[in-house]
Amino acid sequence: MALIAGCTSLGYYSHSIKGGLGILSRRRSIESLLADPTTPTELNERLELVLDIREFADRRLALPVGGSYRSYVDLERPYAVWTVVAAEELSVEPVEWCFLIAGCVSYRGYFSREKAERFARKLKQKGLETDVGGAAAFSTLGWFSDPVLSSFIDYPEPELAGLVFHELAHQRFYVKDDTTFNESFATVVELEGVRRWLLQNGREEALADYRTAKQRQMEIGDLVRSYREKLAAVYSQEGSEAWKRARKEELFDELRQAYRGLESSWGGQSRYRAWFGDGLNNARLASLGAYYDLVPAFETLLEQADGDLSVFYEETAALGKLEKKARRERLVLGALAVPGESRLEPFFQRCPVVAEVLDELVVVDDIGAIPDKAHLPQFAQEGIE
Repeated sequence: MALIAGCTSLGYYSHSIKGGLGILSRRRSIESLLADPTTPTELNERLELVLDIREFADRRLALPVGGSYRSYVDLERPYAVWTVVAAEELSVEPVEWCFLIAGCVSYRGYFSREKAERFARKLKQKGLETDVGGAAAFSTLGWFSDPVLSSFIDYPEPELAGLVFHELAHQRFYVKDDTTFNESFATVVELEGVRRWLLQNGREEALADYRTAKQRQMEIGDLVRSYREKLAAVYSQEGSEAWKRARKEELFDELRQAYRGLESSWGGQSRYRAWFGDGLNNARLASLGAYYDLVPAFETLLEQADGDLSVFYEETAALGKLEKKARRERLVLGALAVPGESRLEPFFQRCPVVAEVLDELVVVDDIGAIPDKAHLPQFAQEGIE
């Protein structure tokens, strides 16, 4: 993985501080907005919904709401931040940037689209592939009280609740230098939180629709992950760079075709089509992996806790104290400890780090030896060659 360590410019820090404080300084309390007769009725209803979601996060999900989501900011733009992801021409591993508080992450965020695109152009001049994408929300990781933003206030109810739960999960737990671990954890909190939120309100049909949407996201993630692995295999071979570039374009064409087939199975065009269009490159593929690669492992961890979120959080915090490699090994081994092939199969099929961990690991403290490959189910054996 490429790494840019300790070289983030003072100019970037200045932009981040000014951009973040610029948003925070424009906060208006939701209470005052609800009392203001000039506040549009539709906005009032959405703000009241956020307060209900916030209370649910506090009481039912044990998330640290603090002062977050008690204020509102009209950004007057579609996104809160724009992120830049970069990768080398013949690599699917993202470049990482290191920061004083957040640690090392596989993206760089800007409060200005112009600045994000300018930085991306500089990276391209250095031979890197880049992808710039907008994000509706950002988290201050509990350092400040995060506001509700106009960029996401009109999201459908399940997505709005999920976003709040996801961002609060980052305040509940965050470990430096491990984007995949952090995002996968927050995604599982989001999924479980939305499930409980909708069921509490008797919204079984809405939950079914939400699960369908999330399942499609997972299918997209699985598809992209499979082609990242194919590309990684090509890039690691000893062939010429010209051959690798040609094979790379062939695989991107195959990926687009595979997506069209997936889209057809859903019954028509979806919002993901543009993502697979022009601009598809290594950086764009790398941008998707962080949110889902360890989701199956965290789902298993929550299941092992019998759905008790306090236990789940404690186990996650314990994992966070380990070094990055040991953390991932312990998480994967915990999933392997779940008895029954039917429960293991989805994990092996969806978690790309299992084969990597099993290939390298023999013993982990306090857990014991990895089972011999011959004792693993067939679908697991196939991924460990």
